[in-house]
Amino acid sequence: MHRRVALAAALMAATGLAIAQAPYPSKSITMIVPFPPGGLADIVARPVAEAMSRDLGQPVVIENKGGAGGGIGMGQAAKAAPDGYTILMALSSYSVLPEADAIIGRSPMYSYAALRPIARFTADPTVLAVRAEAPWKTAKEFVEYARQNPGKVNYGSSGNYGTMHVPMEILAQTAGVRMTHVPFTGAGPAVVALLGGQIDAVSSGPATVLQHVKAGKLRVLGHWGNGKLESLPDVPPLKQAGYNAEYAQWSGLFIPAGVPEPIAQRLRAAARAAGNDAKVREVIGNSGSPVQFQDTPAFEKYVQADVRRMADVVKKIGKVE
Repeated sequence: MHRRVALAAALMAATGLAIAQAPYPSKSITMIVPFPPGGLADIVARPVAEAMSRDLGQPVVIENKGGAGGGIGMGQAAKAAPDGYTILMALSSYSVLPEADAIIGRSPMYSYAALRPIARFTADPTVLAVRAEAPWKTAKEFVEYARQNPGKVNYGSSGNYGTMHVPMEILAQTAGVRMTHVPFTGAGPAVVALLGGQIDAVSSGPATVLQHVKAGKLRVLGHWGNGKLESLPDVPPLKQAGYNAEYAQWSGLFIPAGVPEPIAQRLRAAARAAGNDAKVREVIGNSGSPVQFQDTPAFEKYVQADVRRMADVVKKIGKVE
């Protein structure tokens, strides 16, 4: 009897050791996308997840978790077990929301320290899009209308302090106008509302609206960058119209901060492979946002600088109910 018990204990111990030493990854990985389908994060995440699946030898499964400008999904990722089986495809709202939480006076949905940057995939200026039948042909006409009709222009976003809200507030501040903000759960629903005439404008990444521009349903009046956009070369910067408005919507991969270094480096290698994958570059590029890959060291510095810059922007926006 004692011999059988001892043998069973030895077998259990051996099984536990085998599990503990199982090579990573030994099961599917969840990639949280903190927005509904149809927006930039989802557009980037799907080809990247497919390429990472090939490199890792395990499925990388998308989980869309929208709400609060991306905060709900990012909070879920920040609280996930640091075992490498939960990763996050975030947008630049990552740099904004903890500062916004502090201004609002609510508990933070996540902290910067809880999520570790791994790789950047895109970094585009947002664009100002309206319906094709809208009366405004230029950004100047749009702003002048907003100036003469305070609060009458309704613009949609992915949520308070999100990547579609912040650039419009930057434009409103620099142009001295007041517009009405209508938050949605993500870029996809906001663009649907624009197409349906429920709102007048959105600021979004080019990838979110390009197909509708090509179909003749939307018109882009300007962008929050400098120079020409690769996907919309005829669209001028807002600065050209006299508005000192600048904002970049980036997408990047993050992991919980406590993930062991060997696993973090394995995910970094898979992300790098995805960033260099010809099919990934083609799919994302065709959507309107060319891949602008940054590996971990460069992306960490980029995020740190963005967090510092966005802190000043959010303080100027102030408390939004």
